[in-house]
Amino acid sequence: MTFLVGRLLTYAITATAGSGFLLFGYDQGVMSSLLTGDAFVAIFPEIDTTKSGHGSSSLQGTVVAIYEIGCFLGAILSLFFGERLGRRKCILAGCAILSIGAALQASAYSIPHLIVGRIIAGVGNGLNTSTIPVWHSELSKAASRGKGLAIELAINIFGVMLSYWVDYGMSYVKNEAQFRFPLALQILFAILTFFGVLCLPESPRWLIKHGHESKARQIIWSLQHNAREIEVDDPVVNVDVTEITRAVEEEEEASSGGSFRLLFQNNKQRFLYRTLLGMGGQLMQQISGINLITYYATVIFEQSVGMSHHTALLLAGFNGIAYFFSSLVPIWTIERLGRRKLMMFAVIGQGCCMAILAGTVWDGGRAAGLVATVMLFLFNFFFGVGLLAIPWLLPAEYSPLAIRTRSAAMATATNWICTFLVVEITPVSIANIGYKTYIYFAIFNFCFLPLIFFFYPETRNLTLEQIDRLFTGEKVQLHWDSSMGIAGDVDTRVGNATTKDLENVQAQHIE
Repeated sequence: MTFLVGRLLTYAITATAGSGFLLFGYDQGVMSSLLTGDAFVAIFPEIDTTKSGHGSSSLQGTVVAIYEIGCFLGAILSLFFGERLGRRKCILAGCAILSIGAALQASAYSIPHLIVGRIIAGVGNGLNTSTIPVWHSELSKAASRGKGLAIELAINIFGVMLSYWVDYGMSYVKNEAQFRFPLALQILFAILTFFGVLCLPESPRWLIKHGHESKARQIIWSLQHNAREIEVDDPVVNVDVTEITRAVEEEEEASSGGSFRLLFQNNKQRFLYRTLLGMGGQLMQQISGINLITYYATVIFEQSVGMSHHTALLLAGFNGIAYFFSSLVPIWTIERLGRRKLMMFAVIGQGCCMAILAGTVWDGGRAAGLVATVMLFLFNFFFGVGLLAIPWLLPAEYSPLAIRTRSAAMATATNWICTFLVVEITPVSIANIGYKTYIYFAIFNFCFLPLIFFFYPETRNLTLEQIDRLFTGEKVQLHWDSSMGIAGDVDTRVGNATTKDLENVQAQHIE
């Protein structure tokens, strides 16, 4: 895509990555309101858990949650084949597979048919969610990497919100299109992502690792904001290429060939520690209870709060809007306040919301129901600010290039298996222990606070190569120290330096 360089190329990459995550968000939210729709329960009475139905809540949980098993399998495929295929090919394959799964779901007339479609769609989404954050991070500048991922995840929540309103609008349709159209609409976003990635570059870090330095140099040049004003062999480009090449050499030396066993070894670059941090962030995100709300918002409004189906659909739609606006906050705060502060802010707020939600659902009164509704909205606010984008960003930031694809795949697999657990048990839990469901989610959130405080380094404004240095000393550094040098990209570090200054920086890295 040689005609698109500089900021326009950066915007195109962010928009395409966002389209992939819009697809992810849409698919997460679309089943929420369909589960209680008239046309859906008429075709699938086995999972009709409304007051007039006699379906199984455990089977309903399985039908919804089996999608996560597909996503888990997709992440495992990325673990084994992602590094070999490259970032772009993985995303392209994910979009194609997801489209097949969406078509199967939209045409389903039986539970087994629906389940197969959800598994296949999940495999595609697992490939996408394992790869898109890595691809996006490796094509981003240090100063804008967090902001770019925050935009990507905000678009993800726009997808959730869009699914709620599509479901609400289609609820007035009294035939099978009521649920078939929302399920088929996923294919549109898959096509947009597919053709976007097809026209955009591969990760320069992946290219250098696999011996394609000239292609990587061209891409690094095209990503510079002043690309039209400089040459491909400009000192700024040379320094970036040198830094990445040096990082690759150091990691390959530490990795002795890049075996899968490296993920579980704590060598001098602490591969295991860094992999566990990425997996831990995804675990926190999912067992915080967010998908209790995302997948079952309408069910909670009807069964826990006692609203009518129409009111529940409407409130789920407004909840999606509030969720989307809260997801915009990190775009302006993630590079100012950093990852750690936002995560700690989120888990404290989420824990309080779940605790209050438990009390209001236990009370069961009308006033308590209103408070419960507010808590559901507030929970999404706290989550959107602190735990929405960051757990997707950290695996790509914390992991060194030698294991980045595999480590990110492990983190994504953790996300999906935890999501499966939450989505599988939620209908059964609400049906059997009611308000106590929210108590254990409150406890989980409060337990996350010390983990974040003591173990998660701050990566704000650091290049991916500088983040490596936080993990390679005598002990893990939770913050960048001025004694380690000036943080940021080459152009940020040298400011208005002359060409000679840049050449000196490059020489220092070569030595």
